[in-house]
Amino acid sequence: QVQLVESGGGLVQAGGSLRLSCAASGSIFSFNIMGWYRQAPGKQRELVAHITSGGVTNYADSAKGRFTISRDNAKNTMYLQMNILKPADTTVYYCNAVVVKVPWGRGTQVTVAS
Repeated sequence: QVQLVESGGGLVQAGGSLRLSCAASGSIFSFNIMGWYRQAPGKQRELVAHITSGGVTNYADSAKGRFTISRDNAKNTMYLQMNILKPADTTVYYCNAVVVKVPWGRGTQVTVAS
């Protein structure tokens, strides 16, 4: 069973930073485009950023210039460095493959206080 475990969330002041981590099973991590998603209550899940196995990245407009996605294939781990955080970034963040998804993890809560 492939598992995804997100961590690194927390409470920060606006303008602060957090680094999220995603630990994934090797069977998915090495060969997939991986992404960070977020879902606010009552809204659809949004793809915030994604990265190919070769390291090519892409960001939603809301994340450009503030977030950086990276991955360490050897460690089966993906990261999301979030800087200049805003209250609008407050929600639960998830990781998953982009094309063929596996069961979602529990996510990690990010709360940005104004």
